[in-house]
Formats: sequence, structure tokens, C-alpha cells
Amino acid sequence: MKIGIIGAGNIGSTLARKLAKAGHSVLIANSRGPETLKNLADETGAKAVPAQDATQGVNVVILSIPFAKLPLLREFIARLPDDVVVADTSNYFPVRDGQIPAIDDGQIESLWVSEQIGHPVIKAWNNVLAVVLAGKGLPAGAEGRIALSVAGDDPAAKKAVMSLVEDTGFDAIDGGSLAESWRQQPITRAYCSELSADELRAALAAADRARAPQLREEMVKEFMALGDKITTEDIVRLHRAASAKA
Repeated sequence: MKIGIIGAGNIGSTLARKLAKAGHSVLIANSRGPETLKNLADETGAKAVPAQDATQGVNVVILSIPFAKLPLLREFIARLPDDVVVADTSNYFPVRDGQIPAIDDGQIESLWVSEQIGHPVIKAWNNVLAVVLAGKGLPAGAEGRIALSVAGDDPAAKKAVMSLVEDTGFDAIDGGSLAESWRQQPITRAYCSELSADELRAALAAADRARAPQLREEMVKEFMALGDKITTEDIVRLHRAASAKA
């Protein structure tokens, strides 16, 4: 597939590496211009382009920028043909993104994103830590392979993204409709807990939305308290402990 990735942070750059290695044609863009992505392009074989160009002539666009900045992409995304798949990897964290009243009042995050950018999204790669995405992918069928859920309303688009999740080294699980994508958002049992396929299916089914916002803020405070001493194991442990309270 030809894939455009907008955002070259930890998640976006890792997806560029993995999807290019899997044989896909990858365009990568950020807000600072293609010249700042030369090293990543040289390393991966991806082509660094302006953000608008990352949406041209592609099968899939992956959005991997901070949640609150997604509306800035409407100029590019709203004009895409209906058959171009748009995948969103972001999560809403008010401490970083600022308060978004519609979401605070109960709107599903991914539905808000779809409205803001003028194109329906498929939610994927948002319930995995960047370091886990980069370092813990395994071949299909390998023991201990971690599963990731993919949510969306278009079966063909969801299937395309699930195949890309598999290419990045993780079992892809159908996370249901976009209205159900909250089941893989912070803080639920499906979020950043490194679960197997069967465990993830059970976690999605058991998700409880009611306490998630409060637990999310409590966990952010715990992360900040650990400071630069925090490890991946700490993050997974805190997520599992928080989701157990939900």
C-alpha cells in the first residue's frame, strides 16, 4: 500500500520504520518541513514530504500528532476521496491538550476527531506505548505476541488498517464501531496493558467508561511523580492498576 504518515514523533516515526520495512511505500511529514526528516527518510526509505503531499495519491493516511492539533489538518483531510482510509493514533490528555468541552461533556473522542477533520477515522495504535510498538512486535503466531484493537465503522477500511497493525508485529483485534472506540482509550483495561488477543477481547468487553477520565488524571499525576525515573514496566503496571479500578 501507499501510506502517508503525518507526524514523526515516537509513534509516527516507528510506524514509518515498520511499514516501510514491511514493503509499503511510505510518505512521512511533520509540521517543521521535510528537511527535518532527512535522517529518518535515509534510515527507512520513506520519502519526506510536506504535510499536504502526504495525503496525495495514497491508500491510507495515518495521523500521529497531538490530539488537540488534529483539527488543523482539516484543510488536507476533508478533501480526500471517500475510499482513502484515515487512521488516527492519538489520545486525549487534557493536561497536554487543554480542555475540550465537547469531549468533557461526553462525546466519543474518535467521533469528535472525525467531525473536526471532515473524514471518518479508524482508531488504531493508540493503546500501545511507543517503546512497546518499537521493540515488542513479533512475527505472526509467535508466543507472547501482543494484540492491539482497531475500531471503526467502515469494514473495508478497518480491514486495511488491521492488516497494517499485523505488519507492525501485533495481532489485530476488531474493537467494534467508532462509537465503541472509548473501550481502547485511556484508562480502560485494553489500554497499554500488553495483552494477548484473548485477553484483549475480554478487556474490551469489560471496559467501563464511567471512571476513565478521573483515573486518567490520577495516573498522569503518578507518572509525573516518578519523573525521569519512570520505566516501561512502571507505565504498564500503573495502567493495569488503574484499569483494575475501572
